[in-house]
Amino acid sequence: MDPPWSVRIEDRAPLSLVSVVRGHAWVIPDDDAPVRLGAGSVAVMRGPDPYGFADDPATRAQVVIHPGQHCTTPDGQDLAQAMDLGVRSWGNSPAGSTSMLIGTYERNSEIGRQLLSVLPRLVVMPAGAWDSPLLEMLGQEIVKEEPGQEAVLDRLLDLLLVAVLRAWFSSHQAEAPGWYRAQGDPVVGRALRVLQNNPAQPWTVATLARETGVSRAALRTWYRTGQIPSRLVDGPHGPQRLVPLALVAARAEASPRLRHSAERRLADEAQIELLRHRVDQFELRPAALERRLPSETVPPEA
Repeated sequence: MDPPWSVRIEDRAPLSLVSVVRGHAWVIPDDDAPVRLGAGSVAVMRGPDPYGFADDPATRAQVVIHPGQHCTTPDGQDLAQAMDLGVRSWGNSPAGSTSMLIGTYERNSEIGRQLLSVLPRLVVMPAGAWDSPLLEMLGQEIVKEEPGQEAVLDRLLDLLLVAVLRAWFSSHQAEAPGWYRAQGDPVVGRALRVLQNNPAQPWTVATLARETGVSRAALRTWYRTGQIPSRLVDGPHGPQRLVPLALVAARAEASPRLRHSAERRLADEAQIELLRHRVDQFELRPAALERRLPSETVPPEA
């Protein structure tokens, strides 16, 4: 991008990640102070509230990103072709002074909701605060068009997000959730690994306590405080089993009833967003027409 530029993000995505490769950019939350991102910095934005990116906080929005990554001008003109610069590249200049890598998670998941619930609206890792080869790898892969490329990019984006959040939680221990801090505990961490590595095993509180060498009371306490991210499920004969949330989420995703409910909700949200967009267009068209009409001159009174 070459200045002046400003993009308004209204895609309602639950999570987005932006890395500045070259130049600088400002991330502009609606309800907080703008933050400058230099080259090598990474920002993670928790949705669905809108925000902006610009060369300067004072630059007015020139582009609006809607759900589904549909981009228009503020008055509703489509920009999909006008700003297309090639394979997964977009902007106002192919050799602009600012270049960014952008990844967007457009859907929630059970584990995703657990993570989103503990993240602030904006997470920023400055270039000097962390180091990872993943940014360079993602930059090299994002312009390729080869078989399986989408899968490669999805996994690299996942790895980059994990690396950024690891670094951020490490420097913000007080804000890290209990289930994250528990990974480093010699007992609770072992209990978590046992659950995750053997999800099909019918674990009860008693068998997990024996495996980890602690009392059942201690495990129940850690469960209730959220340090062991699992659910207590009644078994067929009474004893409670600890079921990892990942397995609960997988079973939920496989449920036709829940899948149909989620699809219906997404369809309703898409219809509402489309109606909002059309209403905005109807409101903007008369204003644009008024600007094009010559102003009427009133003859001076005699």
